[in-house]
Amino acid sequence: MDISLVIPLLNEDESLPELTSWIEKVMAEHSYSYEVIFVDDGSTDNSWKVIQQLRAKNPHIKGIKFQRNYGKSAGLNVGFAAAQGDVVITMDADLQDSPDEIPELRRLIVEDGYHLVSGWKRKRYDNRLTKNLPSKLFNAAARRMSKINLHDFNCGLKSYDKKVVKSIEVYGEMHRYIPVLSKWAGFNKIGEKVVEHRARKYGVSKFGWERFVNGFLDLLSIFFMGKFGKRPMHFFGLWGTIFFLIGFAFSLYLIISKLINFEYGITNRPGFFIALTAIIIGVQLFLAGFLGELISRNSTGRNNYLIEEKEGL
Repeated sequence: MDISLVIPLLNEDESLPELTSWIEKVMAEHSYSYEVIFVDDGSTDNSWKVIQQLRAKNPHIKGIKFQRNYGKSAGLNVGFAAAQGDVVITMDADLQDSPDEIPELRRLIVEDGYHLVSGWKRKRYDNRLTKNLPSKLFNAAARRMSKINLHDFNCGLKSYDKKVVKSIEVYGEMHRYIPVLSKWAGFNKIGEKVVEHRARKYGVSKFGWERFVNGFLDLLSIFFMGKFGKRPMHFFGLWGTIFFLIGFAFSLYLIISKLINFEYGITNRPGFFIALTAIIIGVQLFLAGFLGELISRNSTGRNNYLIEEKEGL
């Protein structure tokens, strides 16, 4: 199969028929073998019924319906697991991404050898103050920390080599950092393509201002997990050792001072409290490291989602 389109959605029943018709037109023009995997993330409108109607007309349409809302990362993770195409392309269901970008996004993977190509919506129709400015700050921070030169990490329109989506795990709200996850997995050829950003035609945005706060928190989380996720003791053990040695040094100083001068008080000195606090922190960090090692080696089921229904899968 040439292309798998993975499209997570939440309450987008109005846009789905038009989006599907547009995708069908592009695929027919280029004679691609394809599948469209709609992942309904617990919609409360008629989205799932529309997906069923679309599948009845076109067997290339497939669907997964979550029992409740889990978030975009969950939708992508489940869609990636189901995808069969040599190239996997993700896009949003709200018609703000253009299916006309599909052929070039595929070409960059197949012919130019990119592992991942991310869209860049250079010209946007979002509110400049509430979305554009925070987005630019977020992307600048992500570029600096990841050393990946992308202008728009969070663009939903991306294309992937199949090996990439089968090698990464997307959870929580980590869909913003799929390029970073890909880089950590060893897929370093990451490119960018300027894509069209279309004004929203139906419905309303599903994301609020809190996504930018969560985005920066997730950025810190993803870098910690990328570097120490499989060896948490290397982080906690190092700082535990440092704090324990600081506490031990202060304790040794207080004991020697007491041996030299028996009238020298220990418990009423600032160094005593510094030593006690540092030792306690050091021991706690060691325990955190041990617990982290146990969890990382025995954790299962992070991406188990309740699926209510499937179509064509």
